[in-house]
Amino acid sequence: MVSVRTIVSVLAVAFTAYLAARGFWWGTGEVDHPVVIYLALPLYLVVTWLTVFWGVGSSSAAPAATPSTRKGGLPLWACALALAVAVLVPNAILFAVAPGSRTQPFATWVIGGIGALMTIIMVRRRPFFAWAGLILAGVSISLWIGPLSALALGLVGSIVWVAAAQLLMFALDNAARDTVRLAELQQTASAWQASQSGRQRERRVQVQRALQTAGPILGRTIETGGNLRPAERLEARLAEGRLRDELRGPRLLDDVVREQLEAARRRGIAVTMLDEGGLEDLAEPELAAIRAELAEILRSASSTRLIIRTSPHEEVAVTIVGRSGEGDRLSDEDSVELWHEISRTP
Repeated sequence: MVSVRTIVSVLAVAFTAYLAARGFWWGTGEVDHPVVIYLALPLYLVVTWLTVFWGVGSSSAAPAATPSTRKGGLPLWACALALAVAVLVPNAILFAVAPGSRTQPFATWVIGGIGALMTIIMVRRRPFFAWAGLILAGVSISLWIGPLSALALGLVGSIVWVAAAQLLMFALDNAARDTVRLAELQQTASAWQASQSGRQRERRVQVQRALQTAGPILGRTIETGGNLRPAERLEARLAEGRLRDELRGPRLLDDVVREQLEAARRRGIAVTMLDEGGLEDLAEPELAAIRAELAEILRSASSTRLIIRTSPHEEVAVTIVGRSGEGDRLSDEDSVELWHEISRTP
């Protein structure tokens, strides 16, 4: 498939070739040094076509990391060649043509030719060299045929071409930045939507588990008007604990941990589980190892109260504190009989 850049490059070659071809059609005009024209025209075409095709089709192989070729820019040596052409070719053409024929089309083509070359330089991301070359060419041509004649015979058009190319590149750059920003916003929105969908699924699962856990005992409580037998009250407390675990620490739970939590509560241990973050970036194998270690701690725990808390610490994933005695203040170190930290990388 032919790219847009290839089509534009072919059009640029055709247009500059047409302009240069006009330099050979001097007809009845007077040319004092035709050899100079024969040398100047190929020089113009070679340098112009070099600036058109440099890097086309090989952007991936070109050293894109260098400032000279970044974003399609020409290397400095190519820009220097273009500036040399902007000075040499107009002076050579107007020198070769007789004074009475310097305003003829076969001589003044050079005004449009240099304008086209500098437009290409502008499109290739070298605005300083484009304007510098146009100024140098304009000064040289004005010295040969006068400023007013130069402006009337195409210099104004060349200025307009270069200015329009600069405005076009500025607009394209803004559009490219807006496109990148829009893509980033779309990615952010997609990520947010996926996160919300995941949270909705997680909430649905938690609600289903809550209904499975607390549904029967709630039904029994409503049926008896709250007059539960001791065994039923124990089941109600266990159901409340399971529900709190599902809501407060779902990342720490698997079947084994749930079994050990219930066993600990049946032994009379008050277990509090708090997920305060820090496990989001862990992979499932790491979480499985943390859960296995947590289950072992729960299996051997004998404290009156157990507090299981996740940690955002860079090394500690879960902290388990066991207390015995009365009171809610954890600052009393004498009541702490278990302190265990589970590493993020067990």
